[in-house]
Amino acid sequence: MAEKRIKVLHLIKSLGRGGAEKLIPETALVHDQEKFEFHCLYFYHQEQNIVDELIDADIQVHLIPSSNLGLFFQVKKVREFIIQHQFDLIHAHLPWAGILARFVGKNLQIPIVYTEHNTWDRYNKVSYWGNRLTFKQQDVAIAVSNEVALSMQLNAPWDPYRKGGRLKIKVVQNGVNTTAFTRLEQNSDQVTALKKKLSIPKNAPVIGKVAVFRSQKRLWLWVELALRIIKQKPETHFLLVGDGEWRGRIEKQIQESGFGAHFHLVGVQKEVIPYLSCMDIYLSTSEFEGLPIAMLEAMSCKIPVVATRAGGIGEVIQHGIQGFLSEVDQWEELEEYCVKLCNDLELHQNLGNEARQRVIQNFSMIRMVSELEDIYRRVLK
Repeated sequence: MAEKRIKVLHLIKSLGRGGAEKLIPETALVHDQEKFEFHCLYFYHQEQNIVDELIDADIQVHLIPSSNLGLFFQVKKVREFIIQHQFDLIHAHLPWAGILARFVGKNLQIPIVYTEHNTWDRYNKVSYWGNRLTFKQQDVAIAVSNEVALSMQLNAPWDPYRKGGRLKIKVVQNGVNTTAFTRLEQNSDQVTALKKKLSIPKNAPVIGKVAVFRSQKRLWLWVELALRIIKQKPETHFLLVGDGEWRGRIEKQIQESGFGAHFHLVGVQKEVIPYLSCMDIYLSTSEFEGLPIAMLEAMSCKIPVVATRAGGIGEVIQHGIQGFLSEVDQWEELEEYCVKLCNDLELHQNLGNEARQRVIQNFSMIRMVSELEDIYRRVLK
């Protein structure tokens, strides 16, 4: 008789194109689906979402429409849904889903795994206190970086490592599918056609980033750095993949600069590898991060990283080996690092090769999924 598959319910507020959301289908593709069956329940529907990607990864997707505060009125409905489908465990992502999972799990004998993707001081007061006051009512809290784990320890009103308690904290750093994320050849038809479509000269240096356009990314500083780089390297072009609430302000900043022809904002893209393959440098000016998936994907495509030492970025990038780092408030230093890489092709190639090796050795999706499966089996015991 075939062994019964473990039924895992991913619980998340929405399915936009953020890093936390994208990890659900990407991990499912690597999981042993002969042993695990995955479902995903979400509550806030957006036009640009990744539902198709979840379905393609053999995840069964369910929607219970709700707002943030409305989640507190969905506890009974979600509890009945879990009982109906006989799930073996809940894996919640981000504070709102985490709070809901803890209320739902109060009267159910079902393990709760929660993944924290950011440091606690970056959440608004409602998310922060809701998360903090319910935090111990779960079995394992997964931190995507050591800095995120430390923020849990510092903010919890009790010692989360206390022996005998229900809560355990485990660091599982984000991973990337290094087989899928491989750089396309620069003379390939796909890259050549894309550069022509974007009006990027064939041999022009391209500095880029993939991101949700939200305030934590500080894209106004990203554009400011780009304008400074243009003064030193006028042939350079800049590529932004993504969208969000800051797009209008960023477009206005670019338009007013008079250098609009150097910037290419291509919106949300389901297939990002061709765009990453056009980039020579991955530039990040973030104020805070968990451990950005898009950066790991860029590294897997042999792109050196120039970034602020925000969150888990400093745990991945070794300064001068896979890229260059500055402190968060010293972002101006990133300009010279970018210019240095544009001018020194041998250094650029070495750092790009090291970036991919770093991801293969320490941040692969295979390693991440293996650690997740181990956690699932442990909590089920």
